[in-house]
Order: sequence, then C-alpha cells, then structure tokens
Amino acid sequence: MSTFSSGLVKGDNTHAKESRRKHHFRFATTVAAVAILMSATSCATPLATGIEPAAECRQLDAKLTWPDEVREQLQKTIDAHSSCTGTSRGDQAPVAIFDWDNTVVKNDIGYGTNFWMLRHDKVLQPANKDWKSTNRYLTDAAAKALTAACGTDTPAGQPLKTSSNIDCADEILAILEDKTRSGEPAFEGFNARHLIGAYAWGTALSAGYTEEQLGQFALAMKQENLSAAQGSMQMVGSQQVDGYIRIYPQMKDLIGVLQAHGFEAWVVSASPEPVVKAWAGDVGIDAGHVVGVRSVYEDGIQTSHLKGCGGIPDGEDSVMTYIEGKRCWANQVIFGVEGPSAFEQLPAERRQILAAGDSGTDVTFVGDATEARLVVNRNNAEIMCRAYDNEDGKWLITPMFIDPKPQRSEPYPCTTKAYTNPDSSKGPVMRGDGSLIPDQADRVH
Repeated sequence: MSTFSSGLVKGDNTHAKESRRKHHFRFATTVAAVAILMSATSCATPLATGIEPAAECRQLDAKLTWPDEVREQLQKTIDAHSSCTGTSRGDQAPVAIFDWDNTVVKNDIGYGTNFWMLRHDKVLQPANKDWKSTNRYLTDAAAKALTAACGTDTPAGQPLKTSSNIDCADEILAILEDKTRSGEPAFEGFNARHLIGAYAWGTALSAGYTEEQLGQFALAMKQENLSAAQGSMQMVGSQQVDGYIRIYPQMKDLIGVLQAHGFEAWVVSASPEPVVKAWAGDVGIDAGHVVGVRSVYEDGIQTSHLKGCGGIPDGEDSVMTYIEGKRCWANQVIFGVEGPSAFEQLPAERRQILAAGDSGTDVTFVGDATEARLVVNRNNAEIMCRAYDNEDGKWLITPMFIDPKPQRSEPYPCTTKAYTNPDSSKGPVMRGDGSLIPDQADRVH
C-alpha cells in the first residue's frame, strides 16, 4: 500500500505450510536424456548441448520498455538460477518477492478499496460508536473528529452513509493521510519500522465483513478501476482521488518469465490480504503465494486487530507488512522462520534471489535480495538512497512505467533525514558497515 493521489496536499489463515516450497529436480544428465528433454520441452541444458544459456528459454519481452541495463541484468539473474537453463542449485525453487501497489500495478488497491467502500456505504459504524476501537494508535483528536463528522445516529455495526455524508467521507480520507482535516496528528505510539497507523487503520475500515465479502468488494473495485480511462480521477466525499489502476505489463511479463524458469513468485503487500488475492491471479500468482495485511477473524468476521509475526501475539497490533515487518512476514510465511528471528536477515542461501518495490515500505525486504533488487522510482528518499548508492552493484532502478515521476530537483537527503526511525522521526541512511550514504542525485526518471 502506498500514498494515494488526491486533491489533498501530499504509496488468513495461511500458515507455515504455505511456505513448503516446491522441489525442482533436474533431469538425468546423460547425453541421451538431454536429447530426449530437448525434444520434449522448450528448454535445453546448456552445459550438455553447447547451446547458449537460455537460448530456447522464455526471455523478457523485448517489446516492453525497460532501461536496457535493467532488462539485461534481470535476465542474467534469471538465467543464472534457472531450471530451464540448468543453472538452478539445490532442491528448492529460487524465490522472487514483489510488493504490489505501485510496483506491480500503477496506483494502490488498498486505497482503491477504501474509496470504493466509502462510495458504496460499506464502512460500518464502530463498536459502541467509538472510533478508538478501530485502532489502538488513533489519537483522541482523530477519534473526536470522526465522531463529529460521521455522527452517532447510525447504530454500531451498521453502514455509515459516506456516499452522501461528505463530512464523514472527507474526515476518513484525511485520517488515511495521517492527519485530521484540522491538521492534528491522527496516529501515535507505534514502531514506525514495524507498522504505520494509517495503513493499519485502512485495513480496519473493512472490519465487520467476511473474507469472502471483502474479496467481492475488491473484485467490484477492480472492475471499475480497470475499466476507467487511464489517468482518470473519481470523487469521494468532496475530494478527487485516483480513479484507475493498471497492471504494469513489464511486471506481469517479469513474473511470468521467472515462473517459466522455475522461480516461486510471491507478493508481500501492505494492502489487506483478501484485496491482494483478488488481484494477484491477474499476473499468474495464486492466492497461496500472497502475503498481505492479515487481520484477526472472529467467527469468520474480520476484526480491527492484526495477526502477529515474529513471536508477537495476534491482536497485539504492533506489526504488519511494513518495512521490517515485511521482512518478518516474508521470513515467517515464505521461509518458515518462527519467533523473533523472523525479524532478522536470513543467511544468503535462504533468502530471495530477486525482490521488487517502490518505497520505504519495501526497503528492507528488497535489500535482502541476494542478486537483483529492483526499485520503481517514486521519489521515496530511503529506498532511493540505497538504490542510487548501489554499494554492491545489485540495485536496479526503473522509472514508473505509467506517468513517471519527474526528476527530483534536489538530492535525496541521505546524510540527514531520509531514514525512518522507529519513533517516526527522520535520520541518516547508513550502510551495513555503519558508514554514511552520501546525498544522492535523482538520475533515473
């Protein structure tokens, strides 16, 4: 999930068994067996046949626009760990992990679902008509503002009339942006490397429904946003917000190529998991390879509470798929790591080979990738500092594929205020060895 564009001033039950990764065994290595294999499949084993690596294996579509060096490096990475070229190692499939919003698609499906629910009167009056019950980090000022805007006439658990109550819709939109309409902070007290209040609250706005119902909301939103003209906006409350979503053809193709070479492709997103599942199949990723924000369900109904990761209990609401929280959830679900060690970087041989993201939300899990770290440039300071510093030559940068951001006029403030501290303050971005990353000019746009 990532910041939405608007008229405002300004990106469950699946357990560790999902992480039992497929075993890919090589075919017999005799010349005769290779000959049989070549006649039965589009792949050839280069060491046995003398054919150039990947000559008959699926390649990234040359008709789709990438920076040349990025396309070349991505293909080299795939070919070097491929069941098709015969270069995969070990008995487990290599892993690639993708953020979703503004990485695989243009715009944000989490916010898109919030917008759809507001337009269709699907947000429910909180329990006891108390907005504090929707998020433990919601400030008193935000709760008071929501009560004033949305009123108390609607019974608890019943839909608020946000399609017609402009004040209510506008206040909810403002708080999704971290502040009340009057400019007061909306959330406080969370570890900003594990969670962000506004994203968690955006998921909590879906409380009161089953996972199936939320999936239906997401499908309806998907149809609207894919059908809308590229670049279009929609009215929610009195605000103009993004009204379309597009799947990037380059990312869909990349995922397909990875899978053709034997990679397991996963999505780890800060949008609600039922929403991401409604979209992931459109790029060939099944629901069992989706990790989104996971909520606690009671009697099949979503609550406002979050499932835990890394030994944090369900309902403590202190971690979600956000920065180090994304690493935790990736390590726990994909690689089967239990307990606090899920927050730590795994040994290289157990990590994802490729990862892709667009914002500071993604910086940790993308940085964990061992061979290729793909960043879609949305001018986010922390991830761009690391990508441009490119300490080990494995960071790859591409402009946004639709409506790319203009070049940032000032260097990224890597030496002073590009890093998000746990208390939400800003600080310098440091390399793994403790040295300071210099301020970086924006060069790929």
